[in-house]
Amino acid sequence: MIDRSHIGKRWPPWEVELEKGRLQLFAKAIGEARLIYTDDAAARAAGYRGIVAPPTYSVCLGADDPKGLEYLKELGVPMGRMLHGEQKITQVEPICAGDRVVVTRRVRDIYDKKGGALEFIVFESDVRNKLDDRLVAKTEAILVIRNP
Repeated sequence: MIDRSHIGKRWPPWEVELEKGRLQLFAKAIGEARLIYTDDAAARAAGYRGIVAPPTYSVCLGADDPKGLEYLKELGVPMGRMLHGEQKITQVEPICAGDRVVVTRRVRDIYDKKGGALEFIVFESDVRNKLDDRLVAKTEAILVIRNP
């Protein structure tokens, strides 16, 4: 069982610069054809600072954590029994190529169902613009652990 005392745990924030090439590749991978997501000139003509990150890109910023999956190990998550349960994204404002953001992760909740056969860990992340600390996105990920 995952120790409930981890509810509220926060990890050190990390910084990410949004790179144009990564944003273009991501847009292509998800089938996004609108030019503001792939063409710098089109994005600027539409009033953006540069190529716009698709709203779902905010989830990818979690993979830029320099400590990798260490946060899961700290919680004692058995990796072989872990499943992705749910993902929510709230895009507050557009983020663009060249922007620098700071990401923070915390445990919002840990609970179980089916008499402990399934455990759920709810992680929340805030994505803030480094220049002025404005919240630009929030993500929520629910991991499911199957217990024997």
